Amino acid sequence: MKISYYPGCTLKTKAKNLEDSALAALAALGLEVEELERWNCCGAVYSLADDDLIHLVAPVRDLIRAKDAGADKLVTLCSQCYSVLARANKLVREDEEKRKTLNLFMDEETDYAGEVEVVHYLDLLRDEIGFDVLREKVKVPLEGLKVAPFYGCSLVRPHEFAIGGSEHSKILEDFITALGATPVAYSAVDECCGAYEILVHPEAGMTRASKVLTSAHKAGADAMVLSCPLCEYNLGKKQAPIREQHSQIGELPVYYFTQLLAVALGLDVESCHFDLNMDGAQALLEKRSFVSPPSA
Repeated sequence: MKISYYPGCTLKTKAKNLEDSALAALAALGLEVEELERWNCCGAVYSLADDDLIHLVAPVRDLIRAKDAGADKLVTLCSQCYSVLARANKLVREDEEKRKTLNLFMDEETDYAGEVEVVHYLDLLRDEIGFDVLREKVKVPLEGLKVAPFYGCSLVRPHEFAIGGSEHSKILEDFITALGATPVAYSAVDECCGAYEILVHPEAGMTRASKVLTSAHKAGADAMVLSCPLCEYNLGKKQAPIREQHSQIGELPVYYFTQLLAVALGLDVESCHFDLNMDGAQALLEKRSFVSPPSA
């Protein structure tokens, strides 16, 4: 079985802390993936217009690249990229007329009919490695760390594309447990973080993000873990100004799930790029003795 890897745009720039920690962890776990050649932006948001086929060209072209590489699966990390690629793949598989139109439009590309399976990194860990095996490979158990898993919108919606195979899946909780940490249950686990409202209507976006942070904080979480760069921006990088307006929220370090994976596997902390996280992210892990402070 050959697995292709689709990074997406943000992981090569502002979310290197998501990509580098993920690839380092896969190498340590002995699972080989190959980055697609000539990949392009997936489109970021799946178009809801039924006749808007032009916006499917980008994700389908990435799927064609995976097929041309001889891959059986295409794995991605970003929840938005996963949603767009998986939904485009389903449409191509099931709608013959639209599939034909897309293939005719991309007449210089290989015809594509949905031959590649799109999977999220978390599903890959569960199905190809296994959480029991992952637990055995943990070198730095994150014992005592209470972690709030955040699914947000795109990992569980639409329900037919939910990671773990179901909108009721507890795959993030199972992942956290495998690392030795304790998952925290809270009401806003799958609510919207504010999405792009944070840019268009900042006050509305921050109010939405504050609801998520308040819920996790009140539930006793020490930290939050997620897989979406936009969620990380809203809940992590924008957390300081949110806390200024909502004093009931205490500091809650936000991590990509792959960063905690790399830490638990005992990998070089440089691969985690904690400098790209909110202030206080690395300090919490140092305080708990999960990582060592930088040398003087």
